[in-house]
Amino acid sequence: MVRLFRLKQLRKEKGITQLKLAMDLDMNQNSISRYETEDHEADYKTLIAFADYFDVSIDYLLGRTDKK
Repeated sequence: MVRLFRLKQLRKEKGITQLKLAMDLDMNQNSISRYETEDHEADYKTLIAFADYFDVSIDYLLGRTDKK
């Protein structure tokens, strides 16, 4: 399980709500909220889904690089 340090930033840059992101990825809005506040850690399947959705690397999502 891993923390998604940049999820909220990416979502806001794209101008979408937690609900829109949740619907697009077939998730629950509460889960998105918990990922953003780091109350919940993502599994690898979820991590890949976020990286693909925002067209960024997993390392960028995790805060390991500044290169998207």
